[in-house]
Amino acid sequence: MHTLSTGAFALLIGAAFSAVAALAHLACIAIGPKAYRFMGAGERMAQAAEAKYLRPSLVTLSLAGVLFLWTVFALSGAGVLEQRLPLTKWALLGISTVYLARSVASPFLKAKFPENSTAFWLISSGICGCIGLLHAYGTWSLWPTL
Repeated sequence: MHTLSTGAFALLIGAAFSAVAALAHLACIAIGPKAYRFMGAGERMAQAAEAKYLRPSLVTLSLAGVLFLWTVFALSGAGVLEQRLPLTKWALLGISTVYLARSVASPFLKAKFPENSTAFWLISSGICGCIGLLHAYGTWSLWPTL
């Protein structure tokens, strides 16, 4: 039986969170305006989805795609994939940075997106911070082998 290092385990948990976040974004598209409102995406996005505009779906699908890509890189870094993806080390460094930056930048972002609820900013920033820390720890501890 293969034993996972704590770094690989952190990346596996981070990958799972990224995958769940991607699926939550896809659920918004499938469910529609109620899901956009529930997830705190803002009334403007919910109304655009109600009006059947393509933009909310495209933005949300793009975010889901990026999150799924990040899932695959975390799995690669954890050693789950048969072959490591090219540039995994640097991709994981970037992913960690983006998650952590998103977490701490919420006061600045909130001003640009005033329609998003306070709950959205608090919850999503906390989640991004946790995922960022998992990726950062996994990347740091596996750095020599990536």
